[in-house]
Amino acid sequence: MTVKQHASSFSTRAESESLPALSSYLLSLISIKQSNLCVSADVHTTSALLRLAEEVGDSICVLKTHADIIDDFGERTIKGLQEIATRKHFLIFEDRKFGDIGSKRAFLCGIQHCSQELALDTVQAQYSRGLHRIATWAHLTNAHIFPGPAIIPSLQSAAHSTLVSLNQSVSTEISIGTPRGSIDGSTADTDPGDDIEPLPSSLSQQPLSIQQQNQQTGALSPTNPDFDLSHRRTSIVTATTTISQTFEPSPPNPATLSRTLSSSSGDTPLDRDSALVELGRPPHARGLLLLAEMSSEGNLMNPAYTTACLSSAREHTDFVLGFVAQHNITQ
Repeated sequence: MTVKQHASSFSTRAESESLPALSSYLLSLISIKQSNLCVSADVHTTSALLRLAEEVGDSICVLKTHADIIDDFGERTIKGLQEIATRKHFLIFEDRKFGDIGSKRAFLCGIQHCSQELALDTVQAQYSRGLHRIATWAHLTNAHIFPGPAIIPSLQSAAHSTLVSLNQSVSTEISIGTPRGSIDGSTADTDPGDDIEPLPSSLSQQPLSIQQQNQQTGALSPTNPDFDLSHRRTSIVTATTTISQTFEPSPPNPATLSRTLSSSSGDTPLDRDSALVELGRPPHARGLLLLAEMSSEGNLMNPAYTTACLSSAREHTDFVLGFVAQHNITQ
């Protein structure tokens, strides 16, 4: 069997300005690491997943995960996987195979009639919410187009909203203080400790009612006829909320890094490591792979379906980065 080779190298393809940033980054990883390996992490615990990522991370470009089979999936899973992926330079691909409704309209129905129309988008919620919150940590995911091509913009919209929210932080600072003056405007140069008076020793001998305490200490209370608010010192509570938004810088030009590596005197580990450091972190972006073909016997992905995948991908080249297929379907 003759296999048709791509006319351009990975580094050359990474130079294309029409490629999404994440595609360019992945092609650069392949060129620098001299590997296009994607390892499927079919494990069931966070420890096993992180151990596998540590073992293979230097040799792969993509780690494929199945978050829904991790028994103890949680924040430790996400943070641990992100840390290893950043340190060992590979992308995370959650093999979720989305196939739910991308966009629909429904009616909220009572016993006798339907009264309220609702806009629902199940697949967006599956992508960005729930236990796994895939859009917050996985660079890549995949989807069927059996529900229709609307699933693509739905997932893209969810990815965009998630990335925006990840770039925002909200902090609230609350301070409480006692003013130097009283309500009537008079000043009091007293030490803050003067506001607290020790209780009489008699109060520590046995519990007393509030009324008894007031009688012994002469304290003023709302039930005391001599209670006067004008003599009470006030406290000020100040709450300051700050909303900030940051964006990760774009990575260096992958084409320049690939050319630097290919023109070096030898393919030594130092050359590769230096190029990876210069490449930096992945761009702040998400990408989608369409399931165009499957290997399972008797699957229903016929040639017409595969052609529809190609057509849908060409309409969303800024989000659809490729396909899951059994052969090169683009040629």
